[in-house]
Amino acid sequence: MKTSINFKAVKTDSEAHNFRRKTFDYIKKDLTVKNEYWVENKISDRLKSIEAYCKEKSGRKLQKNAMPIREAVVVIKENTTMQDLHRLAKRLEEELRIKTFQIAIHKDEGHYDKDSKVWKPNYHAHLVADWQDLETGKTLKHQFFHYSKMQDITAECLEMERGISGSKGRLEAIEFKIQKKENELVLLNSKIAQMKAELKSKKFTDLIVKENDFLGFSRIKIDKTIENYERVFKSYNVELLKNKEILQSKTKIITELQQKNINLNKEVSQLKNKLSSILSNIAVYTREKETYFNSVKDTIIKSIQFEKFKQPKLFDTTKEKLIAIVDRICKKVSEENNIPFSSLEEIFKNPDISLEIFSLLNICDHRIQYNTEDIPVQQKRKKIKRS
Repeated sequence: MKTSINFKAVKTDSEAHNFRRKTFDYIKKDLTVKNEYWVENKISDRLKSIEAYCKEKSGRKLQKNAMPIREAVVVIKENTTMQDLHRLAKRLEEELRIKTFQIAIHKDEGHYDKDSKVWKPNYHAHLVADWQDLETGKTLKHQFFHYSKMQDITAECLEMERGISGSKGRLEAIEFKIQKKENELVLLNSKIAQMKAELKSKKFTDLIVKENDFLGFSRIKIDKTIENYERVFKSYNVELLKNKEILQSKTKIITELQQKNINLNKEVSQLKNKLSSILSNIAVYTREKETYFNSVKDTIIKSIQFEKFKQPKLFDTTKEKLIAIVDRICKKVSEENNIPFSSLEEIFKNPDISLEIFSLLNICDHRIQYNTEDIPVQQKRKKIKRS
């Protein structure tokens, strides 16, 4: 699969669309439960902060035609996780200063194929980002190559192919249309040839109705003969169209399956090469391990921030209950992002990371030590091992 990311000015109904506050006729409601969301700020609150900072930094109001908040639609795979998108958001901030503060994964949009009547999902994610330059207070200014780099970063973080840009993409589209028309022409010629063959066959002579005139000569009864031909042609036309539709549908399904098989083989090959590289090179292994654990840590932190955003009063409680909340969040993060339990254990074994995570929970006393024994995630894991 190929991915792409395209930022545009955020729309006024963005949050209503992204977080499904309204119903839309192009979504499959039973799949909406598979959507995932993450929010750091509301768009209205972020805009106020941007405007205030611009005034403070530059001494002027934000220009009316500025686009300080932008939204991107990102093409994703069925198994793309929120962790993958957080990793993408982090890279966009580090390399292009684009600060993502809302993410919505949509798995309920798509359409029914006209031929096969099969649901074709349109997997994608919405990234809403702060486009403010913190050095000037104005909006970020990117060059053409920055947008090209944005596509590279997206493909790398989501482990997908980069979309083809510019005239080459348009040329491929034209070639595809030409090929389609050529296929239609082949089918049409085949249909004409088949009908000509049928017309030459002996069984069509049975459709000719003859009668003897008053002199005893055999004459073709034109009206009855034409009626017989029209009936047969109509029947053949219906059958030909039906066969054509079935053929097109099956050909399309086979082509899609073949392409999916190619993509899966390519993905397996890439993963094998990556695994081989990691296992054979200690430096690569160490770097990949550190990158992965940082990604897990960031996902946990962002999940805690999201929960606090949704239910701030829930976190105004005792240390024991806060640990239970962290445990619940960790379980959810593990399930939704396919993170092994052992990775969570490694995260909480590090006292600095544990302190960083628990500092988000309004526990300000740095003298409190968070041992791995305190965390329910650890205790439950140990119980499983003992059993």
